[in-house]
Amino acid sequence: MIFSSVFFIFVFLPITLLLYFAVPKPGKNVVLLICSLIFYAWGEPVYIVLMVFSIIYNYISGIEIDHHRTQGKRGRMRFVFWLTVGVNLGILMFFKYYGFLMENVNYILPFDIPYRELSLPVGISFYTFQTLSYIIDVYKDKVSVQKNLINFGTYIAMFPQLIAGPIVRYADIEKQLDERRITLSGFGNGIAWFLRGLGKKVLLANNIGMAYDAIAALPQGEMSVLSAWVGCAAYAFQIYFDFSGYSDMAIGLGKMFGFEFMRNFDYPYISKSITEFWRRWHISLGTWFREYVYIPLGGNRAGTAKSVRNIFIVWFLTGLWHGAAWNFIFWGLYYGVLLLLEKYVMQGVLEKIPNVVKHIYTMFFVLIGWVLFFSPGMGEAVSYIGTMFGIGANGLADSAGIYYLYNYALLIILSVICSVPLTYKKFNRFVFSGSRGRTAIAMGAYLAIFILSVAYLVNATYNPFLYFRF
Repeated sequence: MIFSSVFFIFVFLPITLLLYFAVPKPGKNVVLLICSLIFYAWGEPVYIVLMVFSIIYNYISGIEIDHHRTQGKRGRMRFVFWLTVGVNLGILMFFKYYGFLMENVNYILPFDIPYRELSLPVGISFYTFQTLSYIIDVYKDKVSVQKNLINFGTYIAMFPQLIAGPIVRYADIEKQLDERRITLSGFGNGIAWFLRGLGKKVLLANNIGMAYDAIAALPQGEMSVLSAWVGCAAYAFQIYFDFSGYSDMAIGLGKMFGFEFMRNFDYPYISKSITEFWRRWHISLGTWFREYVYIPLGGNRAGTAKSVRNIFIVWFLTGLWHGAAWNFIFWGLYYGVLLLLEKYVMQGVLEKIPNVVKHIYTMFFVLIGWVLFFSPGMGEAVSYIGTMFGIGANGLADSAGIYYLYNYALLIILSVICSVPLTYKKFNRFVFSGSRGRTAIAMGAYLAIFILSVAYLVNATYNPFLYFRF
């Protein structure tokens, strides 16, 4: 089940909200947990066993770690901690990387070892990282151990952020699991966030994604330079509005239930450096790696050599987290190299050049990075990048490239407008000017987004969600 579906909007969400607000305060987390488990089991019921195991195992492990600490048994505490980390990562690696490992082993060996491809449990990368944040923080005594199984299960399985983030650290919502205030204005703000995200996902990402899919389906030898660049730009907008739209919907749903989740995107395409881009893109993932990998490794405190090592480790893991394929690993290392160049080589240069040049530089390398990301493998990525620069291309421009540029020009312009903060800031000033008439217009705009999105969903057969595979 995905948020951008008629069933979720008109059946699952209303029933869940009705039950949630009908029960007294002690029962709200129970309702939220049960509905979240139903939501998770909707597509692949078999993996609900894995989710329940993860909840119960990590709940008991957290209590054990805390118990051994209070007893002064540091050795046992460390053993339980590392065992729990190993079990969580082991489950993730088995389901996500088993096929990748066997594929590479078979490539090296002179014979093939037969293996069966496993379907990936939805959201396993996200809820594994959330679970690890709890275990690590309990081990470091940064948070209190959660002794209420319902509350802990709600944290792990909560459907608004379960399948696509943002990655919510336990420390950020520890108090909210027990005490949260639900107001009419907060609920209304949640609806606004949800509708903005729905519009991003359905009206922008889905439509411009069709342009990318059509161009990507062209044989590489028949693709012109123009087609390659239009396809890459279309994908850049698709993945941004797809993922940020889904994150906005998650934040909005959280507000409806009284939770405050961190913002996951902050207009990354206005960035003037790769460093700034990654401060604005998938913020919760970057925060997780900084807090639980980069800083524990020593960060930049132990000299340049170790800082470089730590950055490479973080970006290798970032690439691997996104997918079990070499192109994802190279995508992560690609950004690691760019960030190191900015940190140690280009810092003085970037400070002196005009902002518009910095923005062009940033978007150029971001677009090249998306080719590594969307390509099925490294061979296809190298070939596509070559086409973008005329190597093996079918000329500078062809009828296909001109057709897609012309037919999607309005959508591309709208995507650019919706990728900058100025649009939203002006809309906010308009809404909160104190005028009832302007507020009514804003409500009409949100209603229009809702009607158009639902109309699209009723008739559409194309409604992918890119981050399901991560």
